[in-house]
Amino acid sequence: MAFELPPLPYSRDALAPAISEKTMGFHYDKHHQAYVTNLNNLVKGKPEESMKLEAIITAAQGDPAKAGLFNNAGQVWNHTFFWNSMKKGGGGSIPPELEKRLVSDFGSVDGFKDEFVQAGTTQFGSGWAWLVEEGGRLKTVKTANADLPLAHGQKALLTCDVWEHAYYLDYQNRRPDFLKAFLAELVNWDFAAKNLAG
Repeated sequence: MAFELPPLPYSRDALAPAISEKTMGFHYDKHHQAYVTNLNNLVKGKPEESMKLEAIITAAQGDPAKAGLFNNAGQVWNHTFFWNSMKKGGGGSIPPELEKRLVSDFGSVDGFKDEFVQAGTTQFGSGWAWLVEEGGRLKTVKTANADLPLAHGQKALLTCDVWEHAYYLDYQNRRPDFLKAFLAELVNWDFAAKNLAG
């Protein structure tokens, strides 16, 4: 069964002005769709065609012959997770259990935000900033290109895409401003809390 572009959890203009409808159009309709299309072409007629996305990623990880498969499957997963990491009117209050963990593991919510912005800002080239749980602790990590926490035994709680196509039309070279806007206006704390509890 072919993989499909999952529907956005909101309209293309819902995240404006932090992310414009124009950026969403290119990012979702062009970039995310291209990863889905490429993945379907790569798995057609092969055992991976009937596998779950996470199983494809795990099976292809570290195999140079399957780099294209890992990259496209990873990017389909990453982008779907990214869309859900945001919501219209995001930011604001944090569910109590998640807030407690952020304070415990980062010293304060602001401490987490500073580390998250730092992770995304210092990711050289294309990649992702993540809040993950590993070994019972919350931490921020950054990954390059299509890499993701799943490949490192970490539980992803939320992510911000720092590939240039995610922000360049709206922020040009101001990646830190995009990350700060993500945390202030877009982040879906309920999604992160659900992932933490799951």
